[in-house]
Amino acid sequence: MFLDYFALGVLLFVVVVIFYGVIAIHDIPYEIAKKRNHPQQDALHIAGWVSLFTLHVLWPFLWIWATLYREDRGWGFGTVVKRELELEEKVKELSANLLELENRLQALELDKSAAAQNPAHAQAQTQAQTQAQGGEA
Repeated sequence: MFLDYFALGVLLFVVVVIFYGVIAIHDIPYEIAKKRNHPQQDALHIAGWVSLFTLHVLWPFLWIWATLYREDRGWGFGTVVKRELELEEKVKELSANLLELENRLQALELDKSAAAQNPAHAQAQTQAQTQAQGGEA
């Protein structure tokens, strides 16, 4: 008779511990969200209660949802946007450099064509350049 009551007591104790354990476990994603200052922590809390009534089928997804957000980096997509903006700036710089180089090349080609059309002027210009280089040396 004593063993029957003891077994009943152990059974009730196990049921109560499991019941409170499940209730304590369902709130873990909400606690994570609260700690991380998650913008949707209220939704996580309500979804945790819904998960409790669906035998915690949703619980792993709530855990993932709660851990995706971090206050220092948000959802993690900001770094992608930042990198894209940096790459855009680099492309603009390279385009400006390319335009400058094309302009310089056109100026050099114009000088060559002018020199080909007027050899006396080109020879005088070459002598002026050599004198300027000789004066520098």
